[in-house]
Amino acid sequence: MRDAYHEELDGLADKLVEMTRLVRSAMARATTALLDADLRLAEEVISADEQINKIETEIEETVFDLMARQQPVAGDLRTLVSTLRTSGDLERMGDLAVHLAKTARRRHPEGAIPPELQSTVLEMGQIAERMVAKAGNVIATQDVALGLELDADDDTMDRLHRKLFDVLLSPKWKHGVEPAVDISLAGRYFERFADHAVHVAENVVYLVTGRHPEEINN
Repeated sequence: MRDAYHEELDGLADKLVEMTRLVRSAMARATTALLDADLRLAEEVISADEQINKIETEIEETVFDLMARQQPVAGDLRTLVSTLRTSGDLERMGDLAVHLAKTARRRHPEGAIPPELQSTVLEMGQIAERMVAKAGNVIATQDVALGLELDADDDTMDRLHRKLFDVLLSPKWKHGVEPAVDISLAGRYFERFADHAVHVAENVVYLVTGRHPEEINN
């Protein structure tokens, strides 16, 4: 019975890793749709979000079932609570990719990102992809050192987010209010995506060590 129980726990981790793969794909396609005004890719991201939501629901149902049947304590209870938190973060990351795709769809056939910001937005998308991929590795390996690296990646995303605003607030901005609003929101979506990736890593660090990252770093 206990072997079956721990197999179910391992299965939850596998589902979390699968969510990171789906979320990474969503972010990659959403960024391309945003930069290239690609309506097909935008629609793919929006429709594919259902699969991410489905896995989150499956994880939630399994966690609550295990809590009811096994009444876990100590490490196992921490695993289940961390799993719930992580799946919630990943589901919201999928939603943020959808928000980017919807921005691309709304602006189609025009592009949402003017030429002077294309490289910045591309870099933000690449960092977001890298962070969720790293988060997936942290879940799979429970590598605390790797998990702590995501803070530095998040700092890079924050700098790029500020760079967007520097351009938007510059007297040289010539694209009007609506594009500025869309870009401002897109920047926020990337920034929040990175924050959730950090939360995922923090959940794993706490699961493995029983301590929060700031306690380890101090």
